[in-house]
Amino acid sequence: MDFTYTSEQDALRDSVRRFVEREFGWEERFRIIRSETGIKAEHWATFAELGWLGAGLSEEAGGFGGGAIENALIAEELGRGLVTEPFIAHVIATQLLAAIGSEAAGELIAQLVMGEIRVVPALQEEAGRGDWRQVATQAQGGKLTGTKTLVEGAASADRLIVSARDGDTLGLYLVDAASTGVSATPYRTLDNRRVADITLNAVEAVLLASGPEAEAAIAQAMDHGIVTLAGEALGVMDAALWTTRDYLKVRKQFGTAIGNFQALQHRMADMLIEVEMTRSSLYAALGMMADDDIRARTAAVAAVKVQASTGGVYVGGQAIQLHGGIGVTEELNISHFYRRLYVIARQFGDAEMHLARFAEARDAA
Repeated sequence: MDFTYTSEQDALRDSVRRFVEREFGWEERFRIIRSETGIKAEHWATFAELGWLGAGLSEEAGGFGGGAIENALIAEELGRGLVTEPFIAHVIATQLLAAIGSEAAGELIAQLVMGEIRVVPALQEEAGRGDWRQVATQAQGGKLTGTKTLVEGAASADRLIVSARDGDTLGLYLVDAASTGVSATPYRTLDNRRVADITLNAVEAVLLASGPEAEAAIAQAMDHGIVTLAGEALGVMDAALWTTRDYLKVRKQFGTAIGNFQALQHRMADMLIEVEMTRSSLYAALGMMADDDIRARTAAVAAVKVQASTGGVYVGGQAIQLHGGIGVTEELNISHFYRRLYVIARQFGDAEMHLARFAEARDAA
């Protein structure tokens, strides 16, 4: 297997890295997360202008010819800077529409890629605890009733893609975010992201897909979303690792840099192992994203989610420990790295849920 990125992928990664360094410095990030929206509208326009919003879509789907690798690369660099834009939600929404493949879905993708509208997925519910497969929202007569939780990007959304059941049949529905009967309860998560619980009360909706087509679209989109999330986790972990290394080289005790202490070197080695295991698991999952064997793809995606969850929390926790008391302060990036990794560990289901997904997929193979 060739793990070398193409020249186009290297250029994409470099462009995202330059953006983060130029537009998302630490002081600027503080201003953004303390604002009412928690994001900066100009940033999303830049994402569209630079082609990032369509980089992970094939040309047939209305994108620029990329796939899961491009999305993961973008997310990894955004993770290094703890960028708060809802890129993962965008990936899931576009992959849902691409899997549906209808003319209406294609028109929405074209507007999404250009940054003209915002469409976000609303697939999770409180009882599911991150498991998008548990759906209680009801669709009766083309109207939706229920509550969706942890909808990232809801505040700026023009449309919502909602999962609901009409009897026993699962469907995907398009809802105008400004429709009568739609109410949002916004809140801030531990990592300073803005999400909302969306309550639907007999809301008019347009059916996009139902039955096996909807189930397959959700499965494909969520696998893309989780792999992209693992890419972000890798970026956060890598940044936490090398930031800690730099600190150990300058922090002194007993007249010497604490990085010279063998016990701390062992901890750094353990952190590096977790980072590289996450990288390897991510490569394995990316290699399976285009595979026709859905069970193998599911197993690989579940495996990287488990590794990113457990390894991420370990790396973030060790980074705080090695920094000491300053590691938990608001002003230092280490505490923010840990908070993001903690949330990622539970986003779209925790490690226990994905271990079960992995076992089910392997047993069925």
